[in-house]
Amino acid sequence: MTAAWLFLFVSLVGAVFTATAVLRIRRISYLIIPYFFGAWLTGELAIHHIAWQAVASFAFIAMGALDAWPGVLGLAITLGSWAVLLAFHQRAGSTGAIFDQALRAGLTDVPDATPVKVPFRRVARPFKMRKHGVERIRNLAYGPAGHRHTLDVYRPRDLRGPCPTLFQIHGGGWTIGQKDQQALPLMYHLAKRGWVCVAANYRLSPRATFPDHLVDVKRALAWIKQHGAEYGADPDFVVVTGGSAGGHLAALVALTANDPEYQPGFEDVDTTVQACVPFYGVYDFLDRHGVRGKASMAPFLERLVMKSSPVSDREAWDKASPIARVHPDAPPFFVIHGTHDSLAYVEDTRHFVAALQQVSHQPVVYAELPGAQHAFDVFHSTRSAYAVEAVTRFVEGVRATHQRRNGTAHDLPTPAAASTAAR
Repeated sequence: MTAAWLFLFVSLVGAVFTATAVLRIRRISYLIIPYFFGAWLTGELAIHHIAWQAVASFAFIAMGALDAWPGVLGLAITLGSWAVLLAFHQRAGSTGAIFDQALRAGLTDVPDATPVKVPFRRVARPFKMRKHGVERIRNLAYGPAGHRHTLDVYRPRDLRGPCPTLFQIHGGGWTIGQKDQQALPLMYHLAKRGWVCVAANYRLSPRATFPDHLVDVKRALAWIKQHGAEYGADPDFVVVTGGSAGGHLAALVALTANDPEYQPGFEDVDTTVQACVPFYGVYDFLDRHGVRGKASMAPFLERLVMKSSPVSDREAWDKASPIARVHPDAPPFFVIHGTHDSLAYVEDTRHFVAALQQVSHQPVVYAELPGAQHAFDVFHSTRSAYAVEAVTRFVEGVRATHQRRNGTAHDLPTPAAASTAAR
């Protein structure tokens, strides 16, 4: 009888995890962080979730859990949970078509898509990053020592520079995070294809006050412009990307190029970028469209990041909002967000994309992914594999246009190579 009740309890726990992934829940106050982790890990690791439930189920059944009604009920709940998770996992398979439609709608010169298949070994080991053929150079200094002013360079071992460059900015709510924790599937993939990828740390709040974070990432970009060629990077073609707070900073980097306010001591360095790919970013600190309501980020930002009130210092909050910085000369953007994001709301992104599309002379591509949670691209999964392939098509399409306008030769890998490397 004990085994039956334990089986029922474990089945209910598994069903709760399934519910977090499937349901879009937001306004649950302090429970939002544990909800996010449950939804994120269950949704992107649905097969792993089924696997641990299967092991537990077989163990309980072997102990006689089905000899009593609680065990039978637990089995029914478990099977139902598996069915829902499998459907959710299959939904992730539509991500490729969504990306393809978005790219074709927003970008003229984009390589054709090829089928992306994620091998079982990659799904089974989502946190094992591909390293074959890629060299990582760690902890290069780009600013004053002791202030998190370090960066890593990922580049092909058979370097044939100058290489197009990806500049990655990590997220973490402007308060936590490290340069080696995010966008690894994308960086290893692009480095394998002949890109140089640079990931930088920056000062964090509450010790740092905005715009310290922006100044630091611009200083890292200035390092790429001045010293990147020593590591094979092409300083004339840099794409900036990042997720969450990194998406916010990436958008600001792209929209505030050469603004001396954010380049103290390096005002003369060209900080333009050729494209921007923000993932699930925050684009409006003032929440001018009332997207977040009672779940406002203002208290958090006021206490830890901005150190000022949005009422008394509205101009500073406005300048910290990418939606207020859009302009006709913005570089090409590829904005990516999930519908189920519980930390950065997709409606905020929709307003930002609409504002950018109204004024920008360059392409603005927007992909909204059904069911995707915050940080969906951090490790290997079906959805992140499609994201890597889509970003590759975008940045290499933008580069092809850039080369054509500048009269340089095309030396891009074939689209088939993109699909293979994404595996």
